[in-house]
Amino acid sequence: MTGFNGFTKEDFETFKIEGLEERMEAIRERIQPKFREIGQALTDDLSATIQTEMFLHIAKHARRSVNPPKDTWLAIAANKRGYKQHPHFQVGLFDDHLFIWLAFIYELPNKERIAKTFLEHIEEFNAFSTKDFYVSLDHTKKDAKPINEIELNRSLERFRDVKKAEFLIGRHFQASDEIVQNGEELYKIISETFETLTPLYKLSFK
Repeated sequence: MTGFNGFTKEDFETFKIEGLEERMEAIRERIQPKFREIGQALTDDLSATIQTEMFLHIAKHARRSVNPPKDTWLAIAANKRGYKQHPHFQVGLFDDHLFIWLAFIYELPNKERIAKTFLEHIEEFNAFSTKDFYVSLDHTKKDAKPINEIELNRSLERFRDVKKAEFLIGRHFQASDEIVQNGEELYKIISETFETLTPLYKLSFK
């Protein structure tokens, strides 16, 4: 992966800038060019792995009129027009960590069916329990827990039954982690994470 040098301390400090316009300007100047660099390569990788055309989306935060975003991300989905109503892959930043997710968020129209499939194939999640994988139940919040520390069945039942419930699975790296600032190594670990999550992504379409 040439041209991508990872994310710097300054990139994470973007989320300490006061004011919507000021923070958005910094996101556009500092972070989004890096998302475009790494995002297209990851999209090509996923298209080859999943054997279907995938599309890159970069968060615009267009609905915001007052509060500046607390995080920002790129998303990769099998739909050209949008990603929120589809299972999708994410890479993004809060002020203190980088996240790599396979995301099933509340806009999904077939959330219930996906949750039911996951509950019926709960053994598929064993592949993540021996690794440093995290689960989040709300993409807008920082708090995610290692998969070994959650009640997976209960989390998936909540995802199935509660309209606003979400389910995201992936990895976290602290802003201070050396790998975050090493473009080549970070790209490699994101690719590996997406590859490990691909069977789960495919399962969600059964």
